[in-house]
Amino acid sequence: MRHEPQIQQRAAQPYVAIPAHVTSEAEFRRAADSGFPELFGWLQQQGVEPAGPLFIRYLVVDKEDNPVEIELAVPVGPDVSGDARVRADVLPSGRWATLLHVGPYRSATAPDLSSARAALRTWMDEQDLPLDARETDDGSALRGCVEHFRIGPAEQPDYSKWETELAYLTAED
Repeated sequence: MRHEPQIQQRAAQPYVAIPAHVTSEAEFRRAADSGFPELFGWLQQQGVEPAGPLFIRYLVVDKEDNPVEIELAVPVGPDVSGDARVRADVLPSGRWATLLHVGPYRSATAPDLSSARAALRTWMDEQDLPLDARETDDGSALRGCVEHFRIGPAEQPDYSKWETELAYLTAED
């Protein structure tokens, strides 16, 4: 099955997240490996059920598109508040360019998330759909850049069946 990029109009989506500053792939991996269990523990303590699959929100990427500021996040229903560690926020409504990637997160031999990101950005350029972002001293601040992990290693040991939806908010006309 081939998955093609598409445009979706989406409503605002509340979520809770643990923020992380990352400067390397190793820091990114450590943040995800510790942040998601911490977040799910917090949800359980609060008696809050996730309203969808966990995701990573990219807030700032550097000049080479490497993540700098991220959030390890889970969608929730309305009226969920955060605390000193867990941030409550909302993914904005709007026009989102999406692509479903089926396969590994990282691979030297198979298409991975890096190639899916590049494919979606190329498609957006071809469709004249600019990413909703602004330049900063640290790189690009992104209003809506998320990867929803629909099926991952916790649900499926075979990485060729993992599903990750990339969703990038497009700039308004």
